[in-house]
Amino acid sequence: MKSILVIDDNPDIRENTAEILDLAGYQTFTAENGKRGVEQALKNKPDLIVCDIMMPELDGYGVLHLIRKNPETQFTPFIFLSAKTERTDLRKGMEMGADDYITKPFEDIELLNAIEVRLKKNQVFQEKYASSQQGVSQFLKDVKDSGLLDNLADQYEVENYSKKLQLYQEGRRPRFLYYITKGKVKVYKTHEDGKEYITDIFSEGDFLGFHALIEDRNYEDSAVVLEEAEIMQIPKEDFLRMINTDINVAIKFIRIITQNVRQKEERLLSLAYSSLRKRVAKALIDIYQKYNPGSGSRPIEISRDDIAHYIGTATESLIRTLSDFKSEKLIVITDGKVVISDPEKLKALLF
Repeated sequence: MKSILVIDDNPDIRENTAEILDLAGYQTFTAENGKRGVEQALKNKPDLIVCDIMMPELDGYGVLHLIRKNPETQFTPFIFLSAKTERTDLRKGMEMGADDYITKPFEDIELLNAIEVRLKKNQVFQEKYASSQQGVSQFLKDVKDSGLLDNLADQYEVENYSKKLQLYQEGRRPRFLYYITKGKVKVYKTHEDGKEYITDIFSEGDFLGFHALIEDRNYEDSAVVLEEAEIMQIPKEDFLRMINTDINVAIKFIRIITQNVRQKEERLLSLAYSSLRKRVAKALIDIYQKYNPGSGSRPIEISRDDIAHYIGTATESLIRTLSDFKSEKLIVITDGKVVISDPEKLKALLF
């Protein structure tokens, strides 16, 4: 059960608000002034705080300042509840770190909706995401679902992309954040000798192209559609607005992609020092998980050349290794498509 602290010097408003929240299924605490409110917040660690502005001893701005200053409560969602309606009052509260601002008198549903949205967003910040591309994509998806990217599907059209169509090119300036609703996309770098090295493969539910947007630089890789895809293009300005609107979103996002650098370094070390069998096994498992996010076993519909580029080996060497895996009954090859018959046994080759 989520807990909420209500701070208001007006006993009628304080108790009525607490009653509404009790009926909505929340555990509530109350405080009659700002000083007592800070004490209650530090003692009970509520999931959210609803606070009046004009109060004796310590006003709402002072409460917010102390709440944000304390490491144990600095990320607690905070909603101002006040009769003050001047724009300067609203701006001051939001600049200090308030999450929302509701003016009195208010409808019960207005308060409950604001609380639900803030708790949902805070859950995103509390979640631990994997330091991987999947972790980044899941975080952005959760941010979108929580309302920080309101009505995303209604605002931007989903475009159809045919196989082999280039999504973006190395050296060009970024214009969009891409979200894949269907299909697969490979991202690769081109070496001076003209050879490709595939750095990642993206599938349904993945975002891509955000590194160049965040760092405001040209693309350092290229993206090409592997199979017919449906992709949403989110303008650069809208994505950066989402990131910059909430410092918690920015901090969480940067932490995830910073951790992801370490994972890419580990993959490079694996390419440099692992045997060819292990490298092929690792690549097949990676691609298998892209094509099979849930249950079942879909064929790996990706060319031998692309698999070789993903591993960093010659296509002929890859084909020989795949032949060995087939004879060992680790994979099945039907109509030129690879199906992993025993994923767990294939993973065991990595150790």
